[in-house]
Amino acid sequence: MSDPVRSTAPLGVQDRSRLLTRPVVSWAFYDLANTIFSMNIVSYFLGIWVVTEMGQTDTLWARATSISMLAMLVTAPVLGAISDQAGRRLGLLLLSTLACVTLTFFLGIPGVMGTVVLFVFANYFFQAGLVFYDALLPVVSTPENRGRVSGFGVGLGYVGSFIGLGVGFVLQSAYGYPAVFKATALMFAVFAIPIFVFVKEPRRPSRLRVGHVLRDATRQMLATAKKVREYRGLGRFLIGRAFYTDAANTLILFMGIYAVETMGFADAERNVLFLSAVGAAVVGGMLWGPVVDRLGPKRTLNWVLLFWSVTLVSGGLIPILGLPSVLFWGVAPLAGISLGGTWSADRPLMLILSPPAKIGEFYGLYAMVGRFAAVLGPLLWAFVAEDLGLGRPVSVLTLALMVLIAFLVLRPVDDAPRQWSPEELGAEGA
Repeated sequence: MSDPVRSTAPLGVQDRSRLLTRPVVSWAFYDLANTIFSMNIVSYFLGIWVVTEMGQTDTLWARATSISMLAMLVTAPVLGAISDQAGRRLGLLLLSTLACVTLTFFLGIPGVMGTVVLFVFANYFFQAGLVFYDALLPVVSTPENRGRVSGFGVGLGYVGSFIGLGVGFVLQSAYGYPAVFKATALMFAVFAIPIFVFVKEPRRPSRLRVGHVLRDATRQMLATAKKVREYRGLGRFLIGRAFYTDAANTLILFMGIYAVETMGFADAERNVLFLSAVGAAVVGGMLWGPVVDRLGPKRTLNWVLLFWSVTLVSGGLIPILGLPSVLFWGVAPLAGISLGGTWSADRPLMLILSPPAKIGEFYGLYAMVGRFAAVLGPLLWAFVAEDLGLGRPVSVLTLALMVLIAFLVLRPVDDAPRQWSPEELGAEGA
């Protein structure tokens, strides 16, 4: 068949087992597109602009992120349930993408406080899009190649970081930060186009009732939360994920500020440092995928958490012990490798632990716990660094403690294939 994702017949499954198909590449290009936003806006240029250029505090930046994540915390399960009821996720992904792109385009125009408000909404729609995007992974993959497809998306996503940073460095030097924000919006829009053109969802009946969407989705969310205990390992995974994503998301948010304000890197050094981290993330995203398929997502995730521990402890101790800042050139690539491995391993593990008929619904919970960490993580960073006066390096060591807790929580979780009932398999498992 020319379009393997239109059918759920065995031939379609065989076609989807190939890695470099048009739907897989198109799905992965969305990872490239949204990673440009994540790197340029969440991780790097906007945070530096707010704290360094505009003279604001870590606390303002932390609160802005936490507010947007709190909104996602409340609504993510509802969004996932709505995506299941609607029968189509691509339309929802299109709406969230357009909203994020539009808001991003106007960052930097209304002054620092107005820009922070725009960022709160832009980041919310970016995160909402991830709920719909992650739930499309089974459409373009099979259980046998899911780790490679996920890893391919992660690796291509970090190629997006190269593109975003490269364009951003040139524009920031020549035209200033607002030009970077506009270019980021345009790049997000352009690279997102293929997923809406070449990925075709299987036809599923819509159960969406416009007049009762919120009520029905809320009931479904509560029912889903009650069912978590029925699925072996799912509850522990979600709890553990809250802790390690606390570390990952908080580091992503503050790593630009940390490099500039704490490590003292000049502009040229800072840029090369970040490119080295992104380069490691690209390679890591590609390499971790086959590791997931060979060792399984759980064992892979254990190794990823070990990498995170080394990265965070080293990053915190270098300034505390007064060690040469040149050592930080080894920490940055480790952070990139860790980031690539995190998403390569935990998305396939979530799919193993969740019944196929409830993928969108349980991805709502998956997003919810990640955003719960993203609410508390930045506030914890600001509390340790500024309220307690212990400084940013101690905040980094606090993140290492979060990784250790995650490892202990996840120890009993296994990734053995589950046996699902016909009802749990649903249309997507047929």
